[in-house]
Amino acid sequence: MSLPLEGLSAIVTGAGRGLGRAEALELARLGAAVVVNDYGQPGRDGSGAASAAPAEEVAAEIRAAGGSAVAHLGDIADFETARALVDLAVTEFGKLDVLVNNAGILRDRMVFSMSEEEWDSVIRVHLKGHFNTTHFAAVHWRTRAKAGESGVYGRIVNTSSEAFLAGSAGQPNYAAAKGGIVGLTTSTALALARYGVTANAICPRARTRMTEDVFAGFAEPGAEGGIDPLSPEHVAPLVGYLASPAAAGVNGQLLVVHGGMVAIVDRPRVAAQFDTAKEAFTYEELDGLLTPHYAARPTGETFAASEVLGLKKGG
Repeated sequence: MSLPLEGLSAIVTGAGRGLGRAEALELARLGAAVVVNDYGQPGRDGSGAASAAPAEEVAAEIRAAGGSAVAHLGDIADFETARALVDLAVTEFGKLDVLVNNAGILRDRMVFSMSEEEWDSVIRVHLKGHFNTTHFAAVHWRTRAKAGESGVYGRIVNTSSEAFLAGSAGQPNYAAAKGGIVGLTTSTALALARYGVTANAICPRARTRMTEDVFAGFAEPGAEGGIDPLSPEHVAPLVGYLASPAAAGVNGQLLVVHGGMVAIVDRPRVAAQFDTAKEAFTYEELDGLLTPHYAARPTGETFAASEVLGLKKGG
């Protein structure tokens, strides 16, 4: 029996460690040939010297298991590097079928303390990095479709975050970037559907190098073993599914995934509507309508981090 992704090729960015590594291994397990991209810097803030070792180790792991993989060292936030990454997939495997955008960094700070560089660097890697690779993958698929190739196959899986959905006080740059990625995803989904391409985004919860302090103290496997509920291995199967032919009808969607749970996030809905009794609103009319509405809601409607995450500390 053939594997779901047999004959397909994929790029996974930030695949040298953590979530990206798990996703690359899963795509390979499902039959895809994988380009493993990583810049290899040791710091989760993007600091330290670039290294090919993380990407090469994951590619070697895939080949050792009988799969096909090549490593790529590069900063996908650089436009020309993203072009070279897509070109590498096409050169090595004949075409590109799947793009998984995962690479990212953190530079956390409250909005009143954040520097311009801390803002720009996170937006650059997350949001611009997603755009760069998406752009060149889209050019590849559109060119093939315009040349008359039938059955062009394309899947994009982008990585957003619940920091965008629930807010994250110390991460205005990260939350903004992840919200932008959702907008990029839905726009891309509409633009590329005619060419046989889908684009979806996930909000994963996973214990990785980037989130080790966020999830410090939250439930881990006990002495009896089992899978960590925050293991990246809980996330990777959804990426494999979204990359597969089975997900042809899934497009422009946002899904939260962790610990054996997948939640489909609905698009924003109107919670209430008020119409002016006159030709145009006045301050007084808005005060009479909106102030009572918000006064009736729970004060502040803020939540502790553990409530937002739905996690419990301890074993």
